[in-house]
Amino acid sequence: MAPSKGIQRYPIFKLGKAKARRDSRNLKLKAILRVPVEVPKEYDFDTSHAGVPTPVFANDRFGDCVIAGRAHQTLRFELLEQKKIIRITDTDVVQEYFRETGGADDGLVVLDSLKRWRKQGWKAAGDKYFITAFAEIDRKSASEVKRTVFTDLGAGLGLSLPLTAQREFAAGKAWNKTTGSGSTRNSWGGHYVYVCGYTTLGPMCVTWGRKQQMSWAFFKKYCDEAYAVIDALNTRKKRLALNGTKIAAFLSKVTAVAKA
Repeated sequence: MAPSKGIQRYPIFKLGKAKARRDSRNLKLKAILRVPVEVPKEYDFDTSHAGVPTPVFANDRFGDCVIAGRAHQTLRFELLEQKKIIRITDTDVVQEYFRETGGADDGLVVLDSLKRWRKQGWKAAGDKYFITAFAEIDRKSASEVKRTVFTDLGAGLGLSLPLTAQREFAAGKAWNKTTGSGSTRNSWGGHYVYVCGYTTLGPMCVTWGRKQQMSWAFFKKYCDEAYAVIDALNTRKKRLALNGTKIAAFLSKVTAVAKA
């Protein structure tokens, strides 16, 4: 295994998100949203579905946060699909992580990993799981994050974390500080989290084995990429919220370009 490249900067909480890669061709969430529906002031998938675990998925030993976030999202997708908690292991996550890095513990580009998830799927809990599409969320829009989470997709956020976030997490506090010493973007490093809920304060993510609150001000300052990941339009909520015809048209266009 090749040595990591600067991502192991804390003895317990490992980072592993590479610099955000932009692509103007990405599907935009606002392009596939149906007429706005009223969302509650607060919502958390996990409080509506009892027994959802929050494993570390080896993110205390490796910088596998991008795949750990995928695993947390897959758990919830399959709870809706299969009506049970599937058993995703640390081994599933670590094997996929090193498969995508080529063997080095040096983190992943979120966009590249999402494309691979859609095209090649990933093996977990004895099966292979694909997604239908992913759509870019406006990373300054609390409204788009809320709609994505309430639709039971959850949101994947790439964060350029400041050193203040390290101290807040270690102290069991919300990520809230955005000014002062240690608040420079990316002064700690890049991290990827799965957001399963939100409160009036801000998004609620799952990371390093627990639920972590952040403020909307923190999200707007430190989020450098955000995605809604669509497994399938297999619930009433998803069909009401998302325009399946537009998603299919986009995917058809992408396929045609790839074959050209």
